[in-house]
Amino acid sequence: MTDDLRDLLRSAFRWTDLGPGHDYMVSDRSGWWRDPRILDGLGTALADLFRNDRPTVVVSPEVTGFMVGPLVARALGVGFVEAYRAGARRAIAEPMIWVDVPTDHRGDVQRLGVRERLLGPGDRVLVVDDWAATGAQARGLRELLGSRYLGAAVIVDECPPEVSAELAIRGLLTGMDLDP
Repeated sequence: MTDDLRDLLRSAFRWTDLGPGHDYMVSDRSGWWRDPRILDGLGTALADLFRNDRPTVVVSPEVTGFMVGPLVARALGVGFVEAYRAGARRAIAEPMIWVDVPTDHRGDVQRLGVRERLLGPGDRVLVVDDWAATGAQARGLRELLGSRYLGAAVIVDECPPEVSAELAIRGLLTGMDLDP
């Protein structure tokens, strides 16, 4: 990744203060999606984190992963598969494989599922998302994908180093790069 892209990511990012009664800030990543220079470089930069591992498909969790994953898949010249959250507003009328995701950074428990027909036994799957705070979604998808799981490419890796190493999470930035 170029220092230019790193600088663009930092400058387009904001922390939002929720005001009195809240003891934390919320990340505002919308500036990333607004800047065409970031969109132009993001797919290649994330793909380069795992290019030598030769992924055959990218899987990304809802919602932001649906924006970032296709950029990476295109940069790698591979396909893209959505990992849906259970309980979403729509039913999916075909066979799915599901996994319970460990509690995430908000304390929420989720289920993620992919269309069974879109993943083959010989696939080498790269998980892509915008942010990894606890590794919960990567951990869940690794369980679902089994030996097909290569690792996770994220824009921001905020996980403890031992979690990132265990789950092969690689990021373009760390949480410290975006400290408020």
